[in-house]
Amino acid sequence: MYIIVAGGGMVGGLLAGKLLESKHDVILIDHREEVCNKLYAETGVVAIKGSATQIEVLKEAGVEKADVMVAATPSDADNLVSAILAKSLDVPQVVVRMRDPNYEKAYRVAGVNAIVRVTDLMVNQMVMEIEKPKVRRITTIGGGRANIFMVIVPPGAKVAGMMVKDVAVRSDFPSECVFVALYNPTSAQLSIPRGDHIINEGDELFFISTAEDIKRIVDFLTT
Repeated sequence: MYIIVAGGGMVGGLLAGKLLESKHDVILIDHREEVCNKLYAETGVVAIKGSATQIEVLKEAGVEKADVMVAATPSDADNLVSAILAKSLDVPQVVVRMRDPNYEKAYRVAGVNAIVRVTDLMVNQMVMEIEKPKVRRITTIGGGRANIFMVIVPPGAKVAGMMVKDVAVRSDFPSECVFVALYNPTSAQLSIPRGDHIINEGDELFFISTAEDIKRIVDFLTT
């Protein structure tokens, strides 16, 4: 894919490098010449000095052929303008980094495809590592609104021996949580759990949960 990344800071710079490693065509835009030079030297990314809030800079970056535009500057105001311009120039997918949640409605009105709250993702991950070190976040979906987690059912957990359908109907089980896979290390079998699937001690449960429900579901599965 042809991807434009606006912002060469920690988020944008790392993203550009990862996208290049995945063999995408990446153009980075940053208003600081020293940042452009540094990222080019470190990653080989083509970097344009300028602001993605200016239409001529976006055109120089090849916005007319872009598949994705990522607005990842530290300024929500700049990201919003960049997103509006990208949408007006028919970029199919626009992703923004949001720092201030007060901008979320404006981003939605602008037609942004995905909003990523980097700070929330970092904080949620740190809290999880502190409180539940045996839980692992696999990936994030929906712009950070939900995550896929893995938790190991410990010995003596109340869910051990229960069927999935019986777990799902309990009042203390978050309704927004969905089991997506189950791995049994003893039998080395990976299953897509159905209603009559029995959960056993030691099973690795993979599930989708909102950030707000993660603590509740982990407590439910491990106590």
